[in-house]
Amino acid sequence: MFPTVSHFISYLFGIEVPLPFNTFGVFVALAFLAGYWAFTKELKRKEALGILKPVKHTTIIGEPASVGELVSNALFGFLIGYKLIYALVNYKLFVADSQSVLLSTKGNIFGGLGLAALFVYWSYKEKEKTKLPSPKKVEVTVRPHELMSNMVVWAAVWGFLGAKIFDNLEHWDTFIQDPIGGLLSFSGLTFYGGLICGGAAVLYIAHKNGIKPLHMLDVGGPGMMLAYGVGRIGCHLSGDGDWGIVNTNPKPFGWLPDWLWAYTYPNNVAGEGNPIPGCVGRYCNELPNPVYPTPIYEVIAALLIFWFLWKIRTKINIPGMMFGIYLMFNGLERFFVELIRVNSKYTVAGISFTQAELISSILFLTGAYMVWYASKNKEKLAKY
Repeated sequence: MFPTVSHFISYLFGIEVPLPFNTFGVFVALAFLAGYWAFTKELKRKEALGILKPVKHTTIIGEPASVGELVSNALFGFLIGYKLIYALVNYKLFVADSQSVLLSTKGNIFGGLGLAALFVYWSYKEKEKTKLPSPKKVEVTVRPHELMSNMVVWAAVWGFLGAKIFDNLEHWDTFIQDPIGGLLSFSGLTFYGGLICGGAAVLYIAHKNGIKPLHMLDVGGPGMMLAYGVGRIGCHLSGDGDWGIVNTNPKPFGWLPDWLWAYTYPNNVAGEGNPIPGCVGRYCNELPNPVYPTPIYEVIAALLIFWFLWKIRTKINIPGMMFGIYLMFNGLERFFVELIRVNSKYTVAGISFTQAELISSILFLTGAYMVWYASKNKEKLAKY
């Protein structure tokens, strides 16, 4: 396993390069980039077809930097400098445990004040370049794909919050023992929480800019599937605990690699299992029994589903149908993986199920309804 980028570099090249980047975080960033690419391509395609239209906004140009802008830049610069300089001065600690450094109250006051002053100066000078004797109102045209940067930021913030909330609800007993730690920890993220909250944030931005919900949902289906597949690579490589149940069954095919059938996740970031003899450092545990490597199964499934959705996207013209198909595939994939995945279970009326099984079932049924509704009302939706 490669809990950090340094472990991966050491494995490939045999050299030790201390870097404060965990593998899971890097792949989350790559997942956002992959989603950004797919979303932008689809937005541009629908713009070219005339399905999505540019919107006009009125803005004021030529104004000097406001007090609010200077204050917000100062606060942002202070926070960056406060943490960045402290991390550089205590680099070994930062590499060993970047999460505790970032989430603690410790920092460098002089670094914070210095960067705050720099950010204020930069903001002031930038506004001075475009300052006019008399500020004026102008109308600017914004094309849908130009909204992606804003959408990604909103999706990241609300997606993270949603993923944490759903994860803590799923592991309520652990959460109530340490609620602050549960909310601030970078580990423990539930995909469906991120999907629901991040998706809602994107729909809000789209609505404000004249993009109708069904069109935005159709744009997002393939991109979300691609991002999910890329993100799950990080789950597998880091060993974040999203693995399956114990699998001691013999391999069905001799050519199948052991790590693709049953794996013990050595050096996992979750710290689960028994100590590895001779291992020194933070990530030195390995599961006592091999388990199904469910994250890699989801990577394969997600990328295949993305490929299929990407292929059919140009052939589907009824608003809502594309997203309905995405929901059905998403629900099916996750439901079947849950059958061999470790997860908290709930029991209602004698029926045992996991949070993901419940949500994936709802998503599949919602998707099936959307496909049925789109097919039945294609003439009406053609004017949507």
